[in-house]
Amino acid sequence: MKLMNSQFLVASDLDRTLIYSNRALALDVPDHLAPRLLSVEVYDGHVLSFMTEQAARLLAELAGSARFVPATTRTRAQYERINLPGPTPGWIPSYAICANGGQLLVDGVPDPDWQAEVHARLASGSAPLDEIVEHLAIAADPEWTHKRRTADGLFAYLVIERAQLPDGWLAELTGWCAELGWTVSLQGRKVYAVPAPLTKSAALAEVERRTGATTVLAAGDSLLDLDLLLAADHAWRPGHGELADTGWTAPGVTALTQAGVAAGEEIVRQFLHHVRAGVSGRA
Repeated sequence: MKLMNSQFLVASDLDRTLIYSNRALALDVPDHLAPRLLSVEVYDGHVLSFMTEQAARLLAELAGSARFVPATTRTRAQYERINLPGPTPGWIPSYAICANGGQLLVDGVPDPDWQAEVHARLASGSAPLDEIVEHLAIAADPEWTHKRRTADGLFAYLVIERAQLPDGWLAELTGWCAELGWTVSLQGRKVYAVPAPLTKSAALAEVERRTGATTVLAAGDSLLDLDLLLAADHAWRPGHGELADTGWTAPGVTALTQAGVAAGEEIVRQFLHHVRAGVSGRA
C-alpha cells in the first residue's frame, strides 16, 4: 500500500476550479471528442457538478498520495452535497475549508476552536453582517437580482442576471464594502460580499500548523482565492474566471491556458506531478 507523503498539503477551490456546472464546462471541442464526465454533485435529484473521468482518477490517486484539502466558499451544507473521488470507498478529506475559511471541518465535523477564532477576528476587523445585508437589499435592483442569501451567518451573496448588471454598480459596491472591512467578488451569476478577515488562507495556515506540512500547493479562479494562491509554494489558476479576466498572476502562480472542465483536469494533473516529483518551494 502506498504511504501518504505528509510533506505536501494540496488545497483547492472547488467550483469552476475542480468541479464544473453545465454552464461552466466550456466544452469547445466537437461533440464526439468531448471528454467523458463524472457526476460529483446531486441536489434534489438533479446533477449539478462534474469532473472529467480522467480528473477523477487523478484526484483519487492524489488524495491517496498527499493530504488534499478542499477550500471552498460553499457553506458546509452545500459542500456536503459533493461526492469527491478518493482512494477508498466513502473517503472524505481529513480537513476541509468551507464558508471561505469560516468553517474548518476535521473528519467532516466543524472544529469549535477554529469557529471561535473566526468570530473573534470578524468582531475586531469588519462591520457586522446585518449592515451589509441591509445595504444589499437597497442597492440590488429586484429587476436583475434573483436571490439574496447569507451563508452560515458569516457573509452575504446575490444571485443576479449578470448581463443586466448596471455599469459601475460592482465597483461602487466594492468601494463601499472596502470602507467597512469587506471584499466583493463576482463569480458567474453570484456577487459575494465577504468580511476581509474571512479568508481561505487563514484556515489553510491552521491546517498547515496542525499537520506540519512543509510544501503547499493550491489552485483557484476567483478574487476570493487570491490569498490562497499567494500562501502556496506553487499554485495554479485556470484560463477562465475572475483572476484570468484581469490577467492576474504572481511569482509561483502558473496561469493555465485551459478553461472549463479541461482546466480542472490539468490542475489535478499538475498537483499530482509535483507530489510525485517531490518538488518543494521552501528552503
